[in-house]
Amino acid sequence: MFCGVRVTSYAERLGLGIAVIHGSPPTTGQSDQDDGRHSPPPPRETSTSPLLDLVTQSISSYSMFSWEEASPEPVKLAVTVPVNVVGDVGGRIAIIVDDEIDEIHPFVAVAKLLKDRGAYKIYAMATHGTFSEDCLGVLEQSDIDEVVVTNTLPVEGLAQQCSKIKIVDVSLMLGEGIRRIHNGESMSYLFRDVPLGD
Repeated sequence: MFCGVRVTSYAERLGLGIAVIHGSPPTTGQSDQDDGRHSPPPPRETSTSPLLDLVTQSISSYSMFSWEEASPEPVKLAVTVPVNVVGDVGGRIAIIVDDEIDEIHPFVAVAKLLKDRGAYKIYAMATHGTFSEDCLGVLEQSDIDEVVVTNTLPVEGLAQQCSKIKIVDVSLMLGEGIRRIHNGESMSYLFRDVPLGD
């Protein structure tokens, strides 16, 4: 709920529309039969109620009712949902926003989906860039035009190795936040009336 309100707030402030990406990319070797669309309901949990256990024993004593036959083995449920875009991205700039970029592969899969749906530029933005080891080569070959992260972690070396990584310096804002907390001053001042250029 909060995330939707925050995204809507950003979109209104920037005068932009929004699209929502839902689901997760399939893992290697996974078919559409395994992605959750064809999963049965979860197995029935056993009761801890003595009265219900007594009734179950009474019913299962009759030959036509056997709980063991009804559910022979628990079924493993699929946990992934197919990726889908809700909203029109055709002919638009797409901005993927997350709190952290560690594994680049999900971002690359979403970027490919957005490109297939007609987005002509794709940006990925995150507060923390923890980038895994193989991310630079994958990022260079992807449909992502630019990845923007803050300097909450040291990523300057990666930005020098990959032209698609851009860094936003938040050190002054973090320092001011720490100073305000230390002196018991309002933190909301940092976020009020911030011009669009900042």
